[in-house]
Amino acid sequence: MPNKGKNEMVIQSITIIIAYYIDLIVGDPPKWPHPVKLFGRYISFCETHFNKGRFKGITGLLSLIILIVLIFFITFYLLFYLYHLHFLLGLFVEALLIATTISQKGLKQAAMIVYYPLKEKNLPLARKKLSEIVGRDTDELPEKEVVRGTIETVAENTTDGITAPLFWAFIGGAPFALIYRAINTCDSVVGYKTKELKTFGKASARLDDFVNWIPARLTGFLMLITKKSFQNSFKKTFNLLRLNAKKHKSPNSGWNEAAVALILGVQLGGTNTYQGIVSKAPLLGDALRTLEADDIVRTITIMQRTTTLFIIGGVILVLTFTWF
Repeated sequence: MPNKGKNEMVIQSITIIIAYYIDLIVGDPPKWPHPVKLFGRYISFCETHFNKGRFKGITGLLSLIILIVLIFFITFYLLFYLYHLHFLLGLFVEALLIATTISQKGLKQAAMIVYYPLKEKNLPLARKKLSEIVGRDTDELPEKEVVRGTIETVAENTTDGITAPLFWAFIGGAPFALIYRAINTCDSVVGYKTKELKTFGKASARLDDFVNWIPARLTGFLMLITKKSFQNSFKKTFNLLRLNAKKHKSPNSGWNEAAVALILGVQLGGTNTYQGIVSKAPLLGDALRTLEADDIVRTITIMQRTTTLFIIGGVILVLTFTWF
């Protein structure tokens, strides 16, 4: 972190709060320059040129390491210079950089563009809008499955798109938040377990699992605090959360999806198709009632409250360590 004196941790918390409001107000305008676009282009370039031969696992790892090192040193020394040039300039730029790593507003907007057509009984348009935010086939999905796909997207990305970058920002400011976002982007581009990408993207996938491990579990726990479960006590719901999360193929995504399913009293997971290929995801939660369009709004509310609790908890921990 750049040198901010005795109150470094407190100032770091202030930058995170400012970043949160920048994202909340501005979001990610599509035509604005964004670090994620650069990360995506970099790893795509590396995949195109180095995903070949006997050592593509090593070249995949080296591509990731080089990106992480570049991000850290460029961000660190940029902020170091700006903070010494003027404290407020450094503070604002760091907050702006952290804001680029979180996407609460974007996640809400992505879900609502599916929700509005559903409320207007325009299922074909809702399917089309869902196809813009998920990889599964949507052309023939019934309304219930469109709702499920949207809820699962919001639930899973609450960690990837919000709480995990915030977690790493609390630990290491903008450099760590950007490094997290780079790892997550690399996993999104080359972390798929296909024949072509499995070896090259293995390092990205494994590291993404590692950097999300703590944030995902914290997020699932905080989700349960935001809203009482549809039927069970908190203790029983938490035990069910742990059991359901283990069913998911991802070591992290299941914590968010299971938490939302248990809170709403619905069942997530099931059969999806990707370019005509059938894939079965484990069932999470119990179908105590049928999924409905308004569950999308309820999931967004859970996401927003969880984000707020995450920031409040982080600030409290920072102040506690600072004072004691």
